[in-house]
Amino acid sequence: MKTNKVYSNKYWEVKPFPESVEEGRTWREGMVGGNGENGFITSGAPYSDTIIYQNINFIMPSDEPRYTPEELLSELEEARQAVINFDDTWDVHGRKRTCFYCFHPGHLLRMNMNDRNCESYVRWTDYETGEVCVSFEDEDGIWERRTFTSHTDNVTITEIKKSSKDSKIDMVISIDDVSSMKKFGLRDENFMQYKKLVDEDGSYIAQAAHYPSYEGSELKNGGYAGVTYVLNIGGTKEKILLENTDEKQNVGEEQNPAVKICGAEAVYLITKTGRTFDMGEFQEFKNSKSYKLVDSLLNDCIAAAENYGGSKFSYDDALKKSAEIQKEMFGAVYFSLGNDENIPNEDLIERQKSREVLSSSFVEKAYNHGRYAMTCCAGKTMSRLCGMWSGEWNTKWRGIYTMDANVNIQSSGMNTGNLKEFGIGYVNFVLRQIDDWKDNAKKSYGMEDAIQVPVNCDGDRAMMVEYDSNYPFQYWNAGASWMIQPIFEMYQCFGNITVNTDFGDKELLGDILLPLLRMQTNFWKQLCTPEYFTDTDGNACYLKGKKSLNDGEKYLIIPSYSPENHPKGYESTITANAAMDISAARDGLRMNIEVEKILKFEGYEDRISEIQNFEKLLPDYKFDDSGALCEWSMKGYEENNVHRHISHLYCAWPAYETQHSKVLTDACNQAIENRNTENKGHDDTASHGWVHKALVAARLKNSKSVYETLYTLLNSEIYYTSLMTDHNTDRRADTYCTDTGFGIVGIINEALLYSNTGEIELLPALPVQWKCGEIRGLMARTEAEVFIKWFDGKAEAKIKSFKPQTITVSCGESKKTVDFKAGEEKELEFIL
Repeated sequence: MKTNKVYSNKYWEVKPFPESVEEGRTWREGMVGGNGENGFITSGAPYSDTIIYQNINFIMPSDEPRYTPEELLSELEEARQAVINFDDTWDVHGRKRTCFYCFHPGHLLRMNMNDRNCESYVRWTDYETGEVCVSFEDEDGIWERRTFTSHTDNVTITEIKKSSKDSKIDMVISIDDVSSMKKFGLRDENFMQYKKLVDEDGSYIAQAAHYPSYEGSELKNGGYAGVTYVLNIGGTKEKILLENTDEKQNVGEEQNPAVKICGAEAVYLITKTGRTFDMGEFQEFKNSKSYKLVDSLLNDCIAAAENYGGSKFSYDDALKKSAEIQKEMFGAVYFSLGNDENIPNEDLIERQKSREVLSSSFVEKAYNHGRYAMTCCAGKTMSRLCGMWSGEWNTKWRGIYTMDANVNIQSSGMNTGNLKEFGIGYVNFVLRQIDDWKDNAKKSYGMEDAIQVPVNCDGDRAMMVEYDSNYPFQYWNAGASWMIQPIFEMYQCFGNITVNTDFGDKELLGDILLPLLRMQTNFWKQLCTPEYFTDTDGNACYLKGKKSLNDGEKYLIIPSYSPENHPKGYESTITANAAMDISAARDGLRMNIEVEKILKFEGYEDRISEIQNFEKLLPDYKFDDSGALCEWSMKGYEENNVHRHISHLYCAWPAYETQHSKVLTDACNQAIENRNTENKGHDDTASHGWVHKALVAARLKNSKSVYETLYTLLNSEIYYTSLMTDHNTDRRADTYCTDTGFGIVGIINEALLYSNTGEIELLPALPVQWKCGEIRGLMARTEAEVFIKWFDGKAEAKIKSFKPQTITVSCGESKKTVDFKAGEEKELEFIL
């Protein structure tokens, strides 16, 4: 296997969900592919292979309301009064939190052949082509299968070839019952209807489903489908009927139709999935004979087949253009620690567990696989908590987008990692939510022309419904700044590019960033009121009717929420002056000022002056007796370090305040140490906690902490043999999750390159154990591409600037000021 591939000599057959919980997880060992909208998970089992098709848009509706409760705004003053009076008993009127819709898989296609004894088994993922392949040998010779999802045709294509000894393909292609998949039947999917469809000549097999029909749901008449066009070269195919299973959700006249292939030289399966808001009336679904969505998907599959030869279909031709796109995305960055070890994934994982040091080979493969999975999720929208993959229903946290950690961590390496396509999907993800964000600010705080980001969304809606007294997400204020920051970083890396959005082509600065940042600034300005303030001694005060602050007084950010923690001895998470809010406000205002300065629209100087004057009145940070940055800048609160979140270190990452403040850097390092000591053994298994900690450590130039955190992750149970990852280091949450996979890309990027406008620092948090290595193609946040190689105590760099500028380049204690012309590349050397 080449370095752009990873492989396994084991497979896990996906069987209809049994009583054994462990067997129900076997789909997670499957290898994955995708193009940001459509994708797949395939087991690679020799004689009963399965492909679980994926669509990033698939969500199961529920009967829970899709609007923000009207009483929310009326509770604001109660919340503020409870906080100012240190009343931790106020409970949001006992509200029960409602939830967003749940992500679900598409159809599970099964390819059954006669079972034999096989040997020389191997399955692999090719990062440069996007293929997942399997090869094995039996008495009839060597058999091979290949699958990829096309970036150009938006279909998933599988090639099944006759054996090396010319044995033809005999196979039954069927679709498993939805109820046979893990965790089906726990929620609303009980009330869906679906059919399995096979054309009379066996030319396609499909699954069409109608969602439950809930009043008030935008998917009341909606549904989804997946169509697999079956193209055989030689031999015969026919429709057959398998045994009925009497599944209640299956309303087809023929409950279990399948396609039988006999004597084929090759079989090509061309599949596309899709969703519609117009599947017709629910009561008419059962008796309908055809479905527009199925017809549309089938036509797309047939068109893809015709594009590449029709009855003389060429898999290689279909792969070629897609592979060019895939190779360009994946190959934009190359990372190596000088290790050419080539062993199966399962051996790599198990061997690491017996070592006291990190395997360089594992680090490389973890980074590469993270980049590969990101390319699979790039372009359409943002990655879900589970990426774009699930082989079960009712996945934990509903497979949604969580924007107080997971989305942020998963996007941490997209810009510096030179994955512009991933960033474009992220921009579209944000823009689709703006109307709901505006409504949230109005409903929570009574604001106009402002935005408030909820903690969660499902891809269709992002209104403020998920909150209660334990999780007061309606008072999480930092979201807009955190969600806009990657878009600002995209500008820093790639310049003022034109982005193709759902709403037309838009310039990044004037059309996207500036409106978002102005609404975010309006949020902070309307949140802060002179009635709630701290006096010159730092005491929290309230004075009804107060119109302005006096000298030395500061605004209180009230209410406030630091996910998902509360002060020690204070039982409410509704607080004031969360450090995360202070940092997010400062960073958001900074971005707004920078964009105003660049664009210089009429009146910009007055707007900047107003923002700067407001920023001076924001709360100051507070430090505890150990010197650590406090999670809340509020007298009367005691730090609570028994928690995995480190939201209060926002000033280090994703913001940049620590870069030129030793006091703040030391305070953040101490805060991490306090968390490590006091939280150990409590809730320290969640991957996002560890990844977040390493991202902060990299910004703090704490290479020891970066290395130890990477060791914790790679030495745990978090990796499957496909190199996809779980949510927890001990798999306690039982959740497939891409936080670690994507997050490691961000961690390594940050450890090897810090940058901001006009400044680049090489190897800021390089672990001492990594004596040599190189990384090529990283983007610096100053429109420059960077190549770094280090060995024998020195570092060599090539920096290519895409604009004329002066950059301060540093490495360790050395600094150089370098002038660049647009497109100019320069080489630099430093002693480590």
